[in-house]
Amino acid sequence: MIVSTKGRYALRVMVFLAKRTDREYVPVKEIAEQEEISQKYLESIMTILSKAGFLQAVQGKGGGYRLSRNPSEYTVGSILKLTEGNLAPVSCTTHGPSACSRTGCCDTLPMWEKLDKLIDDYFESITLADLLKMPPCQPAPEE
Repeated sequence: MIVSTKGRYALRVMVFLAKRTDREYVPVKEIAEQEEISQKYLESIMTILSKAGFLQAVQGKGGGYRLSRNPSEYTVGSILKLTEGNLAPVSCTTHGPSACSRTGCCDTLPMWEKLDKLIDDYFESITLADLLKMPPCQPAPEE
């Protein structure tokens, strides 16, 4: 499983907004600058997060984005699943058109299903509030 930039950036943005205890709307330009993400790419991510109800958006002067709920109500898993579609480590554990035709007779499927469950349980056990409790990152020293 490789989480795309869309998933990683969405998570970074959600953490950024979770740190804003003032609950003010933050312009996308400010978020893009602070997180060093292309504003155009960030706008597409913000649209996904807003349409899913993860963010509230206000247009115009004084507008921007803020979390819709308390940081403890968002799991890392819910954010990544929204942006990535699923977190399956292999296509064998997906359902629908990409499901494997050998699902009914595959000796390795139980192992992949267990890994899929471990990944899901892990990401679903971490909230934005949990991430806020982690020590802040330190910039790498310049050489």
